[in-house]
Amino acid sequence: MRKLTILGATGSIGHSTLKVVEHNPSEFDIVALVAGTNVDKMRQLCQKWQPKYAVMACEQSARTLSSHIQRLKLPTQVLSGPEAITHVASFDEVDTVMSAIVGAIGLVPTMAAVKAGKRVLLANKEALVMSGKLFMDAVKEYDAELMPVDSEHNAIFQCLPNAIQTSLGGCDLTQHGVQHITLTGSGGPFRYTELSALSQVTPEQAIVHPNWSMGPKISVDSASMMNKGLEYIEAKWLFNTSREQLKVLIHPQSVIHSMVQYKDGSLLAQMGNPDMATPISYTLSYPDRVPAGVPPLDFAQISQLTFLEPDYQRYPCLKLAIDACYEGQHATTALNAANEIAVDSFLSHKLKFTDIAVVNERVAHFICGKSSEADCNSLESIIELDRMARALAVETIKECSA
Repeated sequence: MRKLTILGATGSIGHSTLKVVEHNPSEFDIVALVAGTNVDKMRQLCQKWQPKYAVMACEQSARTLSSHIQRLKLPTQVLSGPEAITHVASFDEVDTVMSAIVGAIGLVPTMAAVKAGKRVLLANKEALVMSGKLFMDAVKEYDAELMPVDSEHNAIFQCLPNAIQTSLGGCDLTQHGVQHITLTGSGGPFRYTELSALSQVTPEQAIVHPNWSMGPKISVDSASMMNKGLEYIEAKWLFNTSREQLKVLIHPQSVIHSMVQYKDGSLLAQMGNPDMATPISYTLSYPDRVPAGVPPLDFAQISQLTFLEPDYQRYPCLKLAIDACYEGQHATTALNAANEIAVDSFLSHKLKFTDIAVVNERVAHFICGKSSEADCNSLESIIELDRMARALAVETIKECSA
């Protein structure tokens, strides 16, 4: 029985993870749940799963949750803050950690899980976007087991031979006959919207994803295709790709989750209904498979599968991310930081949708002019560069809004 800590338990990935656990109660045991400030949702989860630990991001939320726990006479111990989150991600009682805290805040506990040699189910993009080389080096040094959760990376993982699956980050695609990898993306809700109308897009429109159920930040990233850009950066680190070996293709139906092209002409694609429980179940049970609670794909009900080349005028954030990927770690760290601030401002109705790309480009350009990849040689230096980029993004947003 695998013993789990779920970082980001109240989010969409946490929900899907618990869905898989519910379908396989004899396979998994919930030891710790970690959340931000959603006390009501965490109370419900504690009532149902009765974990040993429940950790909230701040002390106030923890106090409120603790009062509920005491009233309900539950056995769960309530903790709070970054140190507690790191503790439950790395302590001995746990062997598997779902890393699903959105944003840079998830980097430190995810790295702690790696250094503790856990099986890390990676749904936090920032771990690789912000600290790709450091992170992959740590996976190797501490003999951690890394499992990609994002549907695209999980699809690629499933289409690759075992020798690559067990040597992520240092694998040689060419040696194993891989010609290139194709990341697919839906293109979001605005793939057919007139370009001139994109500046008027509202947060309410942007968070309505056509296929997936996701949180607001990731939904906005999907609409701008920054999400695919971040996944591109992740794929580069996970599968050790060159620029020629990594492509992006828009696939509106989200049925083919990604593809691997081999040099003999064979193309392997992983397909399934758009439900995150499928890749999560595979990472939890690898190399075996368990029920995910997802209905199988019915080809008789699929009218068509279509594909489009991405238009960088429509998706400038995607181009920024691809370019940053080969500029260096400092560029991807800065871009990610700027994007988090810009998306938050957009969701707060303080920034236009099209200005997200403007903020991202200005911040990344400035940081690349002032620093280099050599400045990202430790977790501390990366976090400091992230802080600088966020401060610059705040100032840039003020200029865009003036």
